[in-house]
Amino acid sequence: MLQNLGVFYYWTWLPIKVGYVKYNEGLAILSLKPIIKTDTFLISNTNSFHNWRTRKVLGIQVDGIKNQWFYSTHMSWWNDEDEPFQSQWLKLESYLKNKGIVWLMGDFNNPAEVQNEGYTMMSQSNWFDTYNLAKNKDAGFTVEKLIDGWKEKLSKDIGMRIDQIWCNHEVSIESSRVIFNNKNRPIVSDHYGVIISTD
Repeated sequence: MLQNLGVFYYWTWLPIKVGYVKYNEGLAILSLKPIIKTDTFLISNTNSFHNWRTRKVLGIQVDGIKNQWFYSTHMSWWNDEDEPFQSQWLKLESYLKNKGIVWLMGDFNNPAEVQNEGYTMMSQSNWFDTYNLAKNKDAGFTVEKLIDGWKEKLSKDIGMRIDQIWCNHEVSIESSRVIFNNKNRPIVSDHYGVIISTD
């Protein structure tokens, strides 16, 4: 479909788990530059395709951008009894510490608006939320109503910024915008997307 529009992407895909008994869920990264390396690793304790709590990370390096990795992830909640966010973050942070410049993107399941939980833990780990670094930005909310995984935790619809882009270096960010939210392109998911521009 993209090629029919005259756009060519390189891509990689990592299947991770079965969701809702029928969906092959995973992570994908698309790149306009050729992918020269890929990387995957497990951050959950479970590693079963049939367990919806399985969590992995997918990364790429691309041609023409030296010493930088781009990773996608989908992490657990702060207070998950079986697969808490804390242990997943510690595994992830340890694994990535010698990777040079790292961009980490995805659903972190930890709202930026909640203090002393996952977002605070990431912020205190020498990682930088590109939303905070951005010179121009919008409200940032990527979830605006109660969705699966949050209905048991919240009693009413509130805006949450749980889909984020982090970098392990303080970089110059021109803008951070929410996309696919019916204001900036049509909605395609119960989560909106995030798009940033670097200087």
